[in-house]
Amino acid sequence: MGSQALLQSLKESILSQASVKAIYGEPISANGKTIIPVAKIAYGYGAGAGTGGVGSSSARGEGGGGGGGVRAVPVGVIEVSSERTRFVPISDRKKQFAVLLAGIGLGMWLDRRRRR
Repeated sequence: MGSQALLQSLKESILSQASVKAIYGEPISANGKTIIPVAKIAYGYGAGAGTGGVGSSSARGEGGGGGGGVRAVPVGVIEVSSERTRFVPISDRKKQFAVLLAGIGLGMWLDRRRRR
């Protein structure tokens, strides 16, 4: 298999797995509402191939390989009902508060250093 074909095969394999439905499942309907999961998905892949020996015409050489990965981060859900459709984000309030406090603390520390 040539390097182009290997890359194409790897890409198709990753893309078939890197969908919201494949990772989080089908939309869920209950009590007149439909919930659709929303995720941020990133993927990457690479491949290589080789032929021929190095330095010697009688050396037999071959090679090849490939790999890839997928990262999915849930960001929220879309809630669909007869009254309205809305996006409900998933947020970690504790983490946001901790980052805010760390930023204030760092700002105070830098201000003290600057005044010396």
